[in-house]
Amino acid sequence: MATEPRDRALDELDVAERRYNEDSGTETLVLNLGPQHPSTHGVLRLELELDGEIVVRCEPHIGYLHTGIEKTCEFRTYHQIVPFIDRMDYLNPWSEEFGYILAAEALYDVEIPKRVQYIRVILAELSRIASHLVWLGTSALELNVSSMFMFCFRDREEILDIFEMVSGDRFFPRYFRVGGLMNEPSDEFPDRIHAFFEKFRKHFKEYHGILTKNLFWRMRFENVAKVTLDQCLDYGLSGPIIRACGEPYDVRKAFPYSAYEDFDFEIPTRETGDAYARYLVRMDEIEQSMRIIEQALANMPDGPIVTQDERFNTGLAQHQEGFYKMKKPHPHKGLFAPKGESYVSIEGARGEKAYWVVSDGSNKPIRVRMRSPSFGNVQALPIMIEGSYLSDAIVAIASTDPVLGDVDR
Repeated sequence: MATEPRDRALDELDVAERRYNEDSGTETLVLNLGPQHPSTHGVLRLELELDGEIVVRCEPHIGYLHTGIEKTCEFRTYHQIVPFIDRMDYLNPWSEEFGYILAAEALYDVEIPKRVQYIRVILAELSRIASHLVWLGTSALELNVSSMFMFCFRDREEILDIFEMVSGDRFFPRYFRVGGLMNEPSDEFPDRIHAFFEKFRKHFKEYHGILTKNLFWRMRFENVAKVTLDQCLDYGLSGPIIRACGEPYDVRKAFPYSAYEDFDFEIPTRETGDAYARYLVRMDEIEQSMRIIEQALANMPDGPIVTQDERFNTGLAQHQEGFYKMKKPHPHKGLFAPKGESYVSIEGARGEKAYWVVSDGSNKPIRVRMRSPSFGNVQALPIMIEGSYLSDAIVAIASTDPVLGDVDR
């Protein structure tokens, strides 16, 4: 739909270096989209240069949500860091905890019970579904499909209820621990998930019926915000964006962590690399997440929810509630990490999320660094937007699904 004006803006106007079109004598307009605008999915500012309705230049500006979490981690114990981690990708906090905890456990070189691994996978995949529902609902709302927004948030509320049942918190769980879990999930845990899936699968079929073959939806998404596989590699893009370009890269398959090697699931891909392809990939991912969760519930191992390593078992059992209060924990309680560093990556809802944790042998890391998928996704917005209609810029932002807490750390 937008191919012709996109080519015209880039090839004929050549305003990447000039403010004026010498042929027509027209002047371009600089417009700020955000940072306080609902369609920017957070405090993101895009500086757009327009020739009529055509975007000829796009420059992202970030930093409005800088929290200093990475620096704060240097002054907290390994367990005290968990509540901060939740607040980065706040729509997918379980995966944030997952990645950090795996990196911390790699420092300690501790063996984690299989039951703990399965429960972590279930909660991370539920979080992926909840995150994708926010993306789907808000993306539809921005194109005036308001019913989808209400439907998606209705289903997401049920997932948040499950999170509350497990951890006591709907949004920031603080449930994963270095060496295990905070507590054993309720006996209702499997039944609540099965009951939710029974309803959700019917709803999900309705979502496809509302959007997937909807002419309006396809006209607004197809051939819009396109990227190529080479551009994905240049910008370090991952997740649904690179898979929508035909590359089946998923950390859960490429470098299996926790218990993902135990499950049978597929990596959805498409070939066109546009906003519609990313929509289809995420919709397929929701189905694959349900598939993983059901396998994990059906084959849930028995066993403890805390490692049997003496360093952690004693510390977790005796001081579970005191981790956030102790200033000088005893070194034999499993809180002092060996000297060294670890780097662990996982597959978050927006792509590859990685944690680099450096230890000096104390109970606090001296460096914690995160590789966030949203950062690269935002930097790639100019190649998706330049040459498009202004209205297509909204579709481009929605299709990359950025979370600014994931960008500004």
